[in-house]
Amino acid sequence: METRHRPGHGPEVPVIRVEAEGYDDKKTDRKRHTDRFHWDIWLFLALDNWIFDFGRPIAALFVPLEWSPLNKPSIGDYFHMAYNVITPFCLLKLLDRCPRKPSSTLVYLSIITFVMGASIHLVGDSVDHRLVHLGYQLHLSVRDNPIMQRLQPPQLIDSFELLYSYDEEIGHLMWYIPFFISLVLYFVGCFKSKHDATRTRSGVTWWLLMLVSAVYYWYLVTEGQIFSVYALTCAAMCMTVIVQRSRGNVLDINGRFLLYTFATTMALTAAWVAFLWSDPVLRAKYPGLIYVPEPWSYYTLHVKK
Repeated sequence: METRHRPGHGPEVPVIRVEAEGYDDKKTDRKRHTDRFHWDIWLFLALDNWIFDFGRPIAALFVPLEWSPLNKPSIGDYFHMAYNVITPFCLLKLLDRCPRKPSSTLVYLSIITFVMGASIHLVGDSVDHRLVHLGYQLHLSVRDNPIMQRLQPPQLIDSFELLYSYDEEIGHLMWYIPFFISLVLYFVGCFKSKHDATRTRSGVTWWLLMLVSAVYYWYLVTEGQIFSVYALTCAAMCMTVIVQRSRGNVLDINGRFLLYTFATTMALTAAWVAFLWSDPVLRAKYPGLIYVPEPWSYYTLHVKK
């Protein structure tokens, strides 16, 4: 505290000076928090995706049946259960670190729908992989599969088509749409003013993690048959970048990681489609304008003899 004398106004008046150092420190800490790459979450999410999602059907197919009989949950089912818990946890932690917090209502609805869709898929996928052990061919439709054509009464095929719909359509959409919405909500909050931006360097490990994540998302898009959802997500991200740049904002390192991952995934998907463009069997299974074959269909058709 110091005193200040005002001429002609009597005695000296005490003046209290408040330092703003604490506030500046908080702003600096916030900036540092924004520019820090979330290694723990991105790496944990990548491991979760590769082990418990990509590794799930591999474990279900190649683990001996004696370890998981057809009337019991397989190791792939337990992988799926772990995925259904770990992935929404990672998404919540990621959204919690978003520099600009998204609407909590949207976050809750997205995560709840994600868990419900992934759980629906768990049941359908579990039955589908047991059918593979009995001779079900993934590159054929339900009605064209030989084991389905031998069912009695024939109306049972309708039930398996319903199961397939829950697995490959309803479950996937309720699983992946909220998943991508959650990532977009995070992405929208990753922009900062160009004047306040401090360019964080991206090392070799950063690029390797980005590539590993992109390969997984390629698998997600192709095997999940969600190219339309993915393309809309990419379009939303690109539009967000254009709008934010017009306002003088740029992406932080986490936003760039997500953008580069999705761009690489798009390139990998285009290469995959070009590679199988002239395959007549897969063309018959995936008719229509959007032709994106599933990797496991390719496996049962060309690799597994």
